[in-house]
Amino acid sequence: MPIKAFRPITPTLRFTELNKVAELAKKRPERALTESQGKSGGRNNNGRVTSRRRGGGHKRLLRIVDFRRNKLEIPAKVQAIEYDPNRSANILLLAYADGEKRYILAPTGVKVGDTVVATNKPEFKVGNNLPLSIIPPATKIHAVELYPGRGAQLGRSAGNAAELVGVEGKQATIKLPSGEIRLVSAACRATIGEVGNGEHMNQKLGKAGRNRWLGKRPRVRGMAMNPVDHPNGGGQGKSKGGGGHLQLVSPWGQLAKGFPTRRKSKETNNLIIHRRNGRKLKKL
Repeated sequence: MPIKAFRPITPTLRFTELNKVAELAKKRPERALTESQGKSGGRNNNGRVTSRRRGGGHKRLLRIVDFRRNKLEIPAKVQAIEYDPNRSANILLLAYADGEKRYILAPTGVKVGDTVVATNKPEFKVGNNLPLSIIPPATKIHAVELYPGRGAQLGRSAGNAAELVGVEGKQATIKLPSGEIRLVSAACRATIGEVGNGEHMNQKLGKAGRNRWLGKRPRVRGMAMNPVDHPNGGGQGKSKGGGGHLQLVSPWGQLAKGFPTRRKSKETNNLIIHRRNGRKLKKL
Protein backbone atom coordinates (compact mmCIF):
# COMPACT_ATOMS: atom_id res chain seq x y z
CA MET A 1 0.00 0.00 0.00
CA PRO A 2 1.36 3.51 -0.75
CA ILE A 3 2.57 5.89 1.91
CA LYS A 4 -0.26 7.92 3.43
CA ALA A 5 0.10 11.69 3.78
CA PHE A 6 -2.16 13.69 6.11
CA ARG A 7 -4.01 16.97 5.85
CA PRO A 8 -1.84 19.63 7.54
CA ILE A 9 -4.34 20.51 10.26
CA THR A 10 -1.48 20.53 12.80
CA PRO A 11 2.21 21.43 12.39
CA THR A 12 3.13 17.78 12.97
CA LEU A 13 0.80 16.31 10.36
CA ARG A 14 2.17 18.68 7.72
CA PHE A 15 5.31 16.57 7.46
CA THR A 16 4.01 13.16 8.58
CA GLU A 17 3.95 10.32 6.03
CA LEU A 18 3.18 6.88 7.41
CA ASN A 19 2.96 3.41 5.94
CA LYS A 20 -0.67 2.40 6.48
CA VAL A 21 -1.14 -1.26 5.51
CA ALA A 22 -4.84 -1.91 4.93
CA GLU A 23 -4.70 -5.70 5.25
CA LEU A 24 -3.21 -5.73 8.76
CA ALA A 25 -5.36 -7.51 11.32
CA LYS A 26 -6.92 -5.25 13.96
CA LYS A 27 -7.00 -7.92 16.66
CA ARG A 28 -4.57 -8.62 19.47
CA PRO A 29 -1.69 -11.01 18.72
CA GLU A 30 -1.98 -14.74 19.41
CA ARG A 31 -1.49 -15.03 23.15
CA ALA A 32 0.36 -18.36 23.08
CA LEU A 33 2.88 -16.90 20.63
CA THR A 34 3.79 -13.83 22.68
CA GLU A 35 5.83 -13.21 25.79
CA SER A 36 6.74 -10.15 27.80
CA GLN A 37 10.13 -8.51 27.40
CA GLY A 38 11.91 -6.09 29.66
CA LYS A 39 13.88 -3.03 28.63
CA SER A 40 17.54 -2.48 29.30
CA GLY A 41 17.74 1.20 28.33
CA GLY A 42 21.00 0.35 26.59
CA ARG A 43 22.60 -0.80 29.85
CA ASN A 44 24.54 -4.01 30.50
CA ASN A 45 24.36 -6.25 33.59
CA ASN A 46 26.53 -3.78 35.50
CA GLY A 47 24.13 -0.91 34.86
CA ARG A 48 26.52 0.88 32.53
CA VAL A 49 25.32 2.36 29.24
CA THR A 50 26.82 0.33 26.41
CA SER A 51 24.35 1.37 23.67
CA ARG A 52 23.70 5.08 23.75
CA ARG A 53 20.46 6.88 22.88
CA ARG A 54 18.13 4.12 23.98
CA GLY A 55 15.36 4.31 26.56
CA GLY A 56 11.67 4.92 27.10
CA GLY A 57 9.31 3.96 24.34
CA HIS A 58 5.96 2.22 24.24
CA LYS A 59 5.53 -1.10 25.98
CA ARG A 60 5.85 -4.07 23.58
CA LEU A 61 4.99 -7.74 23.52
CA LEU A 62 7.58 -10.02 21.95
CA ARG A 63 6.15 -12.09 19.09
CA ILE A 64 7.75 -15.54 18.88
CA VAL A 65 8.62 -15.81 15.18
CA ASP A 66 9.48 -19.20 13.67
CA PHE A 67 12.80 -18.62 11.88
CA ARG A 68 13.67 -22.33 11.68
CA ARG A 69 10.62 -23.44 9.66
CA ASN A 70 11.25 -27.01 10.88
CA LYS A 71 7.64 -28.19 10.56
CA LEU A 72 8.18 -30.03 7.29
CA GLU A 73 5.67 -31.27 4.71
CA ILE A 74 2.68 -29.92 6.68
CA PRO A 75 0.73 -27.22 4.79
CA ALA A 76 -0.21 -24.09 6.69
CA LYS A 77 -2.98 -21.62 5.91
CA VAL A 78 -2.41 -17.88 6.39
CA GLN A 79 -4.93 -16.70 8.97
CA ALA A 80 -3.83 -13.08 9.40
CA ILE A 81 -1.19 -10.49 8.52
CA GLU A 82 -0.16 -8.72 11.73
CA TYR A 83 1.97 -5.80 12.84
CA ASP A 84 5.12 -6.55 14.81
CA PRO A 85 6.53 -3.63 16.86
CA ASN A 86 9.90 -5.37 17.18
CA ARG A 87 10.82 -5.37 13.47
CA SER A 88 10.26 -3.43 10.25
CA ALA A 89 8.54 -6.36 8.51
CA ASN A 90 5.01 -7.58 9.15
CA ILE A 91 4.34 -11.15 10.22
CA LEU A 92 1.95 -13.91 9.13
CA LEU A 93 -0.10 -16.03 11.50
CA LEU A 94 -0.06 -19.58 10.14
CA ALA A 95 -2.49 -22.34 11.12
CA TYR A 96 -1.03 -25.77 10.30
CA ALA A 97 -3.13 -28.74 9.28
CA ASP A 98 -2.41 -30.43 12.62
CA GLY A 99 -3.80 -27.43 14.56
CA GLU A 100 -0.56 -25.73 15.61
CA LYS A 101 -0.11 -22.00 15.02
CA ARG A 102 3.11 -20.13 14.31
CA TYR A 103 4.33 -16.70 13.18
CA ILE A 104 6.63 -16.20 10.18
CA LEU A 105 7.84 -13.13 8.29
CA ALA A 106 5.28 -11.86 5.75
CA PRO A 107 6.60 -12.04 2.16
CA THR A 108 5.38 -9.74 -0.60
CA GLY A 109 2.34 -11.14 -2.41
CA VAL A 110 1.10 -13.59 0.24
CA LYS A 111 -2.51 -12.92 1.26
CA VAL A 112 -4.90 -14.21 3.91
CA GLY A 113 -6.21 -17.63 2.85
CA ASP A 114 -3.07 -18.64 0.95
CA THR A 115 -1.24 -21.87 1.79
CA VAL A 116 2.50 -22.14 2.39
CA VAL A 117 4.68 -25.10 3.35
CA ALA A 118 8.21 -25.89 4.48
CA THR A 119 9.30 -28.77 2.29
CA ASN A 120 12.22 -30.64 0.75
CA LYS A 121 10.40 -30.96 -2.57
CA PRO A 122 10.74 -28.51 -5.50
CA GLU A 123 7.62 -26.42 -4.86
CA PHE A 124 8.72 -22.91 -5.84
CA LYS A 125 5.94 -20.72 -4.47
CA VAL A 126 6.32 -17.43 -2.61
CA GLY A 127 6.34 -18.15 1.12
CA ASN A 128 7.51 -21.77 0.79
CA ASN A 129 10.66 -22.72 2.66
CA LEU A 130 13.21 -24.99 0.95
CA PRO A 131 16.89 -25.98 1.16
CA LEU A 132 19.18 -23.87 -1.01
CA SER A 133 20.34 -27.02 -2.82
CA ILE A 134 17.04 -27.36 -4.73
CA ILE A 135 16.21 -23.68 -5.33
CA PRO A 136 16.91 -22.52 -8.93
CA PRO A 137 19.68 -19.91 -9.44
CA ALA A 138 18.69 -16.22 -9.70
CA THR A 139 15.71 -16.82 -7.36
CA LYS A 140 14.87 -14.08 -4.87
CA ILE A 141 14.99 -15.46 -1.33
CA HIS A 142 14.80 -14.14 2.21
CA ALA A 143 15.11 -15.45 5.79
CA VAL A 144 18.31 -17.33 4.88
CA GLU A 145 20.15 -19.52 7.36
CA LEU A 146 23.89 -19.12 7.93
CA TYR A 147 24.19 -22.58 9.44
CA PRO A 148 21.80 -25.50 8.85
CA GLY A 149 19.18 -25.74 11.57
CA ARG A 150 20.15 -22.53 13.39
CA GLY A 151 17.32 -20.48 11.93
CA ALA A 152 17.16 -17.54 9.53
CA GLN A 153 19.71 -14.78 10.10
CA LEU A 154 20.03 -13.05 6.71
CA GLY A 155 17.49 -11.04 4.73
CA ARG A 156 14.88 -10.37 7.42
CA SER A 157 14.20 -6.61 7.15
CA ALA A 158 11.24 -5.07 5.32
CA GLY A 159 11.69 -5.06 1.53
CA ASN A 160 14.89 -7.11 1.65
CA ALA A 161 15.70 -10.06 -0.60
CA ALA A 162 18.88 -11.99 -1.27
CA GLU A 163 19.63 -13.65 -4.60
CA LEU A 164 20.79 -17.21 -5.02
CA VAL A 165 23.70 -16.98 -7.46
CA GLY A 166 24.27 -20.72 -7.75
CA VAL A 167 24.94 -24.01 -6.00
CA GLU A 168 28.16 -25.97 -6.43
CA GLY A 169 28.65 -29.15 -4.46
CA LYS A 170 27.91 -28.60 -0.79
CA GLN A 171 28.12 -24.79 -0.98
CA ALA A 172 25.70 -22.18 -2.27
CA THR A 173 26.66 -18.65 -3.37
CA ILE A 174 24.23 -15.90 -2.40
CA LYS A 175 24.22 -12.16 -2.98
CA LEU A 176 22.93 -10.29 0.06
CA PRO A 177 20.90 -7.05 0.00
CA SER A 178 24.04 -5.12 1.04
CA GLY A 179 25.83 -6.29 -2.12
CA GLU A 180 28.03 -8.77 -0.28
CA ILE A 181 28.51 -12.12 -2.04
CA ARG A 182 29.25 -15.04 0.24
CA LEU A 183 29.16 -18.81 0.54
CA VAL A 184 26.82 -20.75 2.83
CA SER A 185 26.06 -24.43 3.15
CA ALA A 186 23.69 -25.75 0.48
CA ALA A 187 21.81 -27.51 3.30
CA CYS A 188 20.73 -24.14 4.74
CA ARG A 189 17.08 -23.26 4.25
CA ALA A 190 15.56 -20.09 2.81
CA THR A 191 12.11 -18.76 1.97
CA ILE A 192 11.08 -17.93 -1.60
CA GLY A 193 10.28 -14.27 -2.36
CA GLU A 194 11.17 -10.97 -0.71
CA VAL A 195 10.15 -9.60 2.67
CA GLY A 196 6.99 -7.49 2.49
CA ASN A 197 6.27 -3.99 3.79
CA GLY A 198 8.88 -2.46 1.48
CA GLU A 199 7.39 1.03 1.92
CA HIS A 200 8.59 1.07 5.53
CA MET A 201 11.77 2.96 4.60
CA ASN A 202 9.78 5.81 3.00
CA GLN A 203 7.99 6.85 6.18
CA LYS A 204 8.45 10.32 7.67
CA LEU A 205 7.78 10.33 11.39
CA GLY A 206 6.81 14.00 11.43
CA LYS A 207 7.82 14.80 14.99
CA ALA A 208 10.43 14.01 17.61
CA GLY A 209 7.81 12.44 19.88
CA ARG A 210 7.21 9.57 17.48
CA ASN A 211 10.90 8.66 17.75
CA ARG A 212 10.53 8.63 21.55
CA TRP A 213 7.61 6.21 21.21
CA LEU A 214 10.03 3.90 19.39
CA GLY A 215 12.48 4.05 22.29
CA LYS A 216 14.99 6.32 20.57
CA ARG A 217 16.42 9.19 22.62
CA PRO A 218 17.85 12.43 21.19
CA ARG A 219 21.22 12.48 19.47
CA VAL A 220 23.54 15.45 19.96
CA ARG A 221 26.08 16.16 17.20
CA GLY A 222 29.70 15.83 18.22
CA MET A 223 30.62 19.21 16.69
CA ALA A 224 28.00 20.88 18.91
CA MET A 225 29.85 19.69 22.04
CA ASN A 226 32.84 21.06 23.89
CA PRO A 227 36.34 19.67 23.20
CA VAL A 228 36.31 17.87 26.54
CA ASP A 229 33.22 15.91 25.54
CA HIS A 230 33.98 14.90 21.95
CA PRO A 231 36.91 14.92 19.50
CA ASN A 232 34.84 16.99 17.07
CA GLY A 233 33.87 19.59 19.69
CA GLY A 234 35.06 23.15 20.07
CA GLY A 235 36.06 25.81 17.56
CA GLN A 236 35.08 29.42 17.06
CA GLY A 237 31.50 29.64 15.91
CA LYS A 238 29.98 26.91 13.73
CA SER A 239 33.19 25.14 12.84
CA LYS A 240 33.64 21.62 11.53
CA GLY A 241 34.95 20.49 14.90
CA GLY A 242 38.32 19.64 16.36
CA GLY A 243 39.80 22.96 15.27
CA GLY A 244 40.45 21.64 11.78
CA HIS A 245 39.38 18.88 9.37
CA LEU A 246 36.27 17.01 10.51
CA GLN A 247 37.08 13.53 11.76
CA LEU A 248 33.95 11.39 11.92
CA VAL A 249 34.71 9.58 15.13
CA SER A 250 33.06 8.43 18.33
CA PRO A 251 33.65 10.22 21.65
CA TRP A 252 36.41 7.67 22.24
CA GLY A 253 38.15 8.44 18.95
CA GLN A 254 37.13 5.42 16.84
CA LEU A 255 36.55 6.25 13.19
CA ALA A 256 32.88 6.15 12.26
CA LYS A 257 33.13 5.77 8.47
CA GLY A 258 35.41 3.58 6.40
CA PHE A 259 36.97 1.90 9.44
CA PRO A 260 36.64 -1.92 9.24
CA THR A 261 35.28 -3.35 12.47
CA ARG A 262 35.19 -7.00 11.38
CA ARG A 263 38.02 -9.04 12.90
CA LYS A 264 40.67 -10.12 10.41
CA SER A 265 40.99 -13.41 12.28
CA LYS A 266 37.29 -14.29 11.98
CA GLU A 267 36.95 -17.90 10.83
CA THR A 268 34.23 -17.19 8.27
CA ASN A 269 36.19 -14.50 6.41
CA ASN A 270 37.14 -17.09 3.79
CA LEU A 271 33.45 -17.57 2.95
CA ILE A 272 33.08 -13.96 1.76
CA ILE A 273 33.76 -13.56 -1.96
CA HIS A 274 32.90 -9.85 -2.34
CA ARG A 275 32.55 -7.42 0.55
CA ARG A 276 29.69 -4.94 0.53
CA ASN A 277 32.14 -2.18 -0.41
CA GLY A 278 33.00 -4.03 -3.62
CA ARG A 279 36.35 -5.32 -2.41
CA LYS A 280 37.05 -8.82 -3.70
CA LEU A 281 38.34 -11.17 -1.00
CA LYS A 282 38.21 -14.58 -2.63
CA LYS A 283 38.61 -15.88 -6.14
CA LEU A 284 35.56 -17.59 -7.60
